[in-house]
Amino acid sequence: MTDVPDVVREKALAVGAGAWLDALPELVRSIEADWEVAVGRAFPFSTEAFVAEAVCADGTPAVLKLIVPREDGAAAREIAVLRLTNGEGCALLLRDDPDRGALLLERLGRPLSELGLRPRARQEILVAAASRVWRPAHGSRLPTGADKARWLSEFVERMWEETGRPCSRRLVDHALACADRRRLAYRDEAALLVHGDVHRWNALEAGGGAFKLVDPDGLLVEPEYDLGILMREDPLDGDLHERATWLARRTGLDEAAIWEWGVVERVSTGLLGTRVRLQPVARQMLEAAERLV
Repeated sequence: MTDVPDVVREKALAVGAGAWLDALPELVRSIEADWEVAVGRAFPFSTEAFVAEAVCADGTPAVLKLIVPREDGAAAREIAVLRLTNGEGCALLLRDDPDRGALLLERLGRPLSELGLRPRARQEILVAAASRVWRPAHGSRLPTGADKARWLSEFVERMWEETGRPCSRRLVDHALACADRRRLAYRDEAALLVHGDVHRWNALEAGGGAFKLVDPDGLLVEPEYDLGILMREDPLDGDLHERATWLARRTGLDEAAIWEWGVVERVSTGLLGTRVRLQPVARQMLEAAERLV
């Protein structure tokens, strides 16, 4: 019942959460008792948390999510985002306990990653889902685009060293320059709530041909950030410049901002993937970034 996917285990160990892994079976039992749910099969492909099927006392199917504890307050931030969206664009939150990093969510259908769609069809679905999340959320105390740009810069520098410098210094400097331009471009009055991690594994069927997003990072930033995530995915598919142009035309957003966030996300995620042994996609991201620099 508490089989932890390898990627989740590696990430937990990377942030010093080994004790959380050891205590996970007892944590699941305590949630079952407190929330009157029965926890079943764990999902094998989660990356940031222990995620399992659950059934509420009234028979409602649900999903239990237990987030790996980190210093950045990921659980409280995700709960805040899900409360703000209230089932619009993101999965509906049924219960939560930020102190235990526990969320009970509506159970959705198959992930977009399993449907065998071509990249452009996937991108169309992801843009539609992400745009339903975008909304003003001033006063929510979520991290800003400037905060994210600074964090990504520090992360890229540190992870490049920790992973044995798997890409060139020139690429790292290029990513840092892009992050700095996005930091300087941040404006409170233009910032919207965004999902922050829009990809095919985070989009699930919600009925009627619609999809909802799960695992929101939650930021107050220009919405181009979410499209930068789409720029990092499928790194070997087609002309990435053409993709940025299509995304800008599809949404009416700024192509340069989409491109720059895409550079930073491609490099940072490639380095993180190297750290947690998520191959070959991490290597592909860095190779694509090297070609484009």
